[in-house]
Amino acid sequence: MKATNLRQPWVAGQFYPSSLKQLNSQISGYIDKNAKKENCIACMLPHAGYDYSGLVAAQTVSRINLKEKIILLGPNHTGKGVPFSLMPQGAWLTPLGEVKIDSRLAKELLKEAPQLEADTGAHLNEHSLEVELPFLQYFKRDFQIVPIAFASQSLDTLKAIGKSIASCAQRLKIMDSLLLVASSDMTHYEPQEQAEKKDNLAIEAILKLDTDKLFTVINEHNITMCGVAPVIAMLSAAKALGAKKGELIKYQTSGDTTGDTSAVVGYAGIITS
Repeated sequence: MKATNLRQPWVAGQFYPSSLKQLNSQISGYIDKNAKKENCIACMLPHAGYDYSGLVAAQTVSRINLKEKIILLGPNHTGKGVPFSLMPQGAWLTPLGEVKIDSRLAKELLKEAPQLEADTGAHLNEHSLEVELPFLQYFKRDFQIVPIAFASQSLDTLKAIGKSIASCAQRLKIMDSLLLVASSDMTHYEPQEQAEKKDNLAIEAILKLDTDKLFTVINEHNITMCGVAPVIAMLSAAKALGAKKGELIKYQTSGDTTGDTSAVVGYAGIITS
């Protein structure tokens, strides 16, 4: 990490355009301009290349009144860093500009949740949180983030982290200015019909905010949902902050883009309130 703690874009030009003009144009083509915005507590967004999952992510963010503080929860695909890695300070750069880390909130979360550790290594080459930022920046520029990457699927630990996030928000009295964003794709590389059936089971549990049910169906049906850990933490926090229900905004698969339904990846956009 450079002395300035500025995290450089890792997948700009791959998952999404590195050109500001092209990026704005692509996101503009995906958003729901007629969406009725809601004050959400949390949401789940996909994190694939924008050609595949951008429509789901953009239409979901279109429904959200974005907040000044956003805790980003994503899976650690690289295996680098610690199991529960929180980047405590600095900023993240995208073609749309810099997004600062809320270092005060990060410090308080580290105190509240002993499972979390200050670490930058898990975040440098990880795409799951980076790809969400341009969608958020498109709609709002004046927000700060706390990025957390998950490399463990211990159910009790994930639920405890979620409750600690909620407890921290309540203690700091920032509930009204906080949004939780969990990053996850759904089933990976299975026939479309099979992927849809599996994903529906997981989505049903998420809409009910049922962490135990989600954990069970993921394991019983071998659902390759890469972000189940951050989603469980998000749901645990959202419930503790008063969320009562989830709403599926959009679901599709890579097959809807490519036309190849033999081995697809599923994408779901969900809000909780």
